[in-house]
Parts: sequence; structure tokens; C-alpha cells
Amino acid sequence: MAIPLDLLPATPPAPMDFVAQRMGFHVMAKPIGPICNLDCAYCFYLEKETLYPEKSNWRMQDGVLEAYIRQYIEAQDVPEVTFAWQGGEPTLMGVEFFRRVVALQKKYAGGKAIANALQTNGTLLDDEWCAFFKDENFLLGLSIDGPCELHDYYRVDKSGQPTFDLVLRGMNLLKKHGVPFNTLCVVNRRNQSHPLEVYDFLKRHGSGYIQFIPLVERAGDGRTFGHAPQRQSFAAPPSPDGGDRPSPVTPWSVEPLAYGQFLAAIFDRWVRNDVGNVFVQIFDIMLGVWMGMEAALCVFRQRCGRAMALEHNGDLYSCDHYVYPQYKLGNILETHVGAMLASPAQTKFGNDKLDTLPNYCRQCDVRFACNGECPKHRFMITPDGEAGLNYLCAGYKHFFTHIGPYMRTMAQLLTAQRPAAEIMQLLGSHDALCPCGSGMKYPRCCGRIK
Repeated sequence: MAIPLDLLPATPPAPMDFVAQRMGFHVMAKPIGPICNLDCAYCFYLEKETLYPEKSNWRMQDGVLEAYIRQYIEAQDVPEVTFAWQGGEPTLMGVEFFRRVVALQKKYAGGKAIANALQTNGTLLDDEWCAFFKDENFLLGLSIDGPCELHDYYRVDKSGQPTFDLVLRGMNLLKKHGVPFNTLCVVNRRNQSHPLEVYDFLKRHGSGYIQFIPLVERAGDGRTFGHAPQRQSFAAPPSPDGGDRPSPVTPWSVEPLAYGQFLAAIFDRWVRNDVGNVFVQIFDIMLGVWMGMEAALCVFRQRCGRAMALEHNGDLYSCDHYVYPQYKLGNILETHVGAMLASPAQTKFGNDKLDTLPNYCRQCDVRFACNGECPKHRFMITPDGEAGLNYLCAGYKHFFTHIGPYMRTMAQLLTAQRPAAEIMQLLGSHDALCPCGSGMKYPRCCGRIK
């Protein structure tokens, strides 16, 4: 259904000349807003229905979709433009909507290559969906939190029923049709103590591409806790004042040190057995960092602001985790997406990540890897009383310190134009020479790993 004419601007936003923006940026598009067929206990986005209290039709209209696709391609000065589709649950839009997406992308591509990534809970996938994804080269992100008893603890449908079997059915359909997919595992209070069980399950059943996402959700005043939480709408993101109560997070949030230990345990299994065969996002990113590259993920960069969120009606927000009224940049039917990216408000948003980093973090030995992580997690107090410490600080310190010696070795291997996977042989040998060039045996040189 086309968008009503009275909601369209008199003249559409014109293409912009972004001489100062000669690099790609990212938008997480939500064509059905926060609407989902599941009711996961920890989902932070379901509350966003309260942003549009009069809304009855959450589907992205044709006028918004076409404006977005045209502007997003125009504003990108990169040879390949990647579209990301999320929700809520984007497959609620139906296959025909995404056929329209592909047709519009071809219309406006202008010689650029186009790629699509879609995150799904997998429960609505069928042969038609998977055939479409395969034909149009979509990359899928499939949400699954480990084996049945761990996944179903929080990930339930609107009736409170478990979803694991439906997700596994969807995964098997993706495999049947040869659709590339990553598994996205939310690390939470329930599965944080089962790292190897989760990893072995995902390695056994998944695609070999794994993302671990820490669950950190602020507690709201007067909120009811329990297995099925009573949701509360926040008119604004909670302020960085986490020192005022013992636990500023929900009971389903991962514990800081437990998150670092979770990652470290999986890393130990991976670095000895699976390098080059299983790809864990945070491990790959950190290897790049140890080689002196900028982190490929915004949460570990010094500055952010180049990953925004688009709601179903064309409203653009500073970040997927800052979809609040005061972080609304505008609407693409009125202002070009590239102009909003380059706006003073968004520039300040991105710079604030570095500018507000506490001194405690600036002096940290692993700052080069962490950079304070995501600002949405910076609501604790540093030991010297400064606001803005990341809730996950203890976990990241543990993890980054733990992987340092291994990362240095893999970086040395790659610098010497040898595969990083050789570290598995080095760790299993008493006689291998160290790749640092010292001429010493690895266990007596850089291999002195505790």
C-alpha cells in the first residue's frame, strides 16, 4: 500500500554531495518496527511500541521504502552497499515485501554491488522464504541461545511456549536451501555458566559463524521482575548513575565477570582446535585489533555514530540502542539520510563515546581493544568515583588480558604470511620455533602462556 500523498514532502530530499563522508555507514532498518511474533523475556525493543501510541499499521509503506533505498545507496561512497533488516521480526512483512526491496535496489544501484543481511528468530521460515534468500544472496542472522533448555528459558512466544524446535526447524531449512547464515547467541544470566555447552552446540548445529551478544538491560524503577517480565517503557535512556543501587540491571542480564569467563572458556577451546574452521565474531575482530587495525565493530571503536536505526515510518535514530525521542535525527521523507548522518547532533553523538570516556578507562592496559565498549553499557562508577564505567568492564579486562598472548602469536604468524591456524600446532608442540623470529622454541618464548 502506498504512503498517503499528504504525508509526502512537496519535493523529495535531493541527493547529497558528501565530500567529507568518504566512507561507508550502516543503518539497521526495521520495516515492521518492534512488532514480533515472540515475547522473549529480555527483548529491549518490544517497548518501542510506546513511541507510536496511535499506530495500528506498523508496515513500512512503499514511499518510505523507496526513499530509504534510494537515499541509502546515494549516500554511500563504497563499491558495495549492504542493507540490514531487523525488527521486531522482519519476516512478518512477507516475502513479497522483500521482492519489492530487491527490485528497488536494482533500480537505484547505479553500478554499485548490493548485499542484504536479515536478522530473524527463524520461527516463520519456510521453503518459499529460504528459496528467495538463496536466489537473492541474503545473509541471515539466526537468533538461538544454545541447546533447548538454555534457549527456551527466555525465548518464548506470545503464549509463553518454547520456541527451540521452531528455530531448529528454520535452521535446517536454511541448510537445505544453502542459505548462508550466522548464529546470534545472546549471553544472559541463564546460559552464562555453560560456555562450552553453548559453543559445542552451535558448532555442531550451526554454520560455523557465531556471534555472542552480551545481554545488559537497565532496571527501571518499579519494574516487576521474574521469568516473564512486566515491561516498562522508558521515555529516555537511563542516566549513568549505576552506583546508586547494588544491581542496576535486570535479573536476566549477564554478570560482568561471567561474560568475560564465558568468552575466555570458548576461546581456549577454539584456539586449540577450531582456528580457521569456526569463526567467532569477537575473536576475529580482536585479531584485527592486535594487528593494529581499527575494530570492525562499532562498540570497540574509539568513536561511533555511523550505525543508525530506521523505524518503519522513516524516522531515523542515532543508534539501534538509542531509539528514544531525544535521539531522533529526523525523517527520511523530509531530510536526506546522508544529511542526518553528517548533522551536528549525530557528529556529537559519535564523538561523545571518546569524549566522555572516564580517566580510569583512558589509563587501562586493554583500552586499545575495548575503548570503553558501547556507551549504552556505561552506567557504573569507576573506583575513583567518576561516572561512565562500562558495566562489563571486569569481564572485558579478564577476556582481553587472557587472549593477549595468543593474539600476539597469531598476529606474528599473519605478519610472516603464515596462517593464524598454525597456532594450534604451536600449542600442541614442544619443539616448534617461535614465529616472533627469536630462534627459540615457542614454549620457552612467546608461548609462555599461563
